Amino acid sequence: MTPRLHGRRLALLLLPLLWVSSAAATEATPLYTYRVVNVYPHDPKAFTQGLVFDGGFLYEGTGLHGESTLRKVELKSGRVVKRFELPSRFFGEGITVFGEYIIQTTWRSNVAFVYDKRSFELRQTFVYPTEAWGLTHNGRHLILSDGTATLRYLDPQTFREVDRIEVYDGKNPVPHLNELEFVRGEILANVWKTDRIARIAPESGRVTGWIDLSGILKSSRGVDVLNGIAYDAANDRLFVTGKLWPKLFEIDIVPAAK
Repeated sequence: MTPRLHGRRLALLLLPLLWVSSAAATEATPLYTYRVVNVYPHDPKAFTQGLVFDGGFLYEGTGLHGESTLRKVELKSGRVVKRFELPSRFFGEGITVFGEYIIQTTWRSNVAFVYDKRSFELRQTFVYPTEAWGLTHNGRHLILSDGTATLRYLDPQTFREVDRIEVYDGKNPVPHLNELEFVRGEILANVWKTDRIARIAPESGRVTGWIDLSGILKSSRGVDVLNGIAYDAANDRLFVTGKLWPKLFEIDIVPAAK
C-alpha cells in the first residue's frame, strides 16, 4: 500500500466495489481514444485534485493533508505564479472558476472555500453534507461529485443542492466519479483508479461515451492515477494530467478503431 493513498484507499472500503473496466461499457456506448497535441511540464509533487483553464492560465487544486494548495500556473513553463496553502487539517479536492471567484472543495471536512480569482483572498466558506471529490459548473449551477455515481447540482449563490443525477452506462451505475469538467455541453469525469474519462449527458446522467487514455504517460514510476481535466473554451483545447504526474497533455479526442 502506498502511504500517500492510505486515506482514499480506506474510503474505498466504504464504497460499492464496482469498477469501470472494458467489460463495463456496453456495446452501445461509443469508445474514444486520444491524439497528443502538445506536452507541457507539470509539478511532479502536485497531488492534482482539480484543474481549470481560465484567462490563459491553469488553476490547480492539490490534495493531501499538510500539502493541499490552490495554484495559478503558467501553461508552457509549469511555473506556479500564485499559491495558497490550505490549513493542514484540510484535504483539498476539486476546484472550479465561477465568474470572478474560485471555489475549492475539501474531501471529508464538508467545507468549501471561495476565493477572489485575482488575489486568492478568501472571501467566504460554505458547507455541504457529503464528501467532495470533483467540481465544475454549467454556467448556472455548480456540479459536485462525491465518489459515488451521484452528481449534485448546487445553487452558486446559496450553495444549496437544487438537483442531482445518477450516472449510468446502460443499466450499470458508474461509481467513483472524481474530477469533473464541463466541455461543450457535456460533463467529462475522471473515474478513480481507471484510465478512462466518462462523457456524461448533464440532464439524464447517461454515459454517452468512454475516452480511454491508457498509455498516455509512458512511465508510471512514482506517479498516481489519472486525475485532472481542463478545457480552454476560447481555443477549443483539452488538457489532462494526473496526481504526481510530471507532464500535462493537450489532447484531441478521436473515435477508437473498431
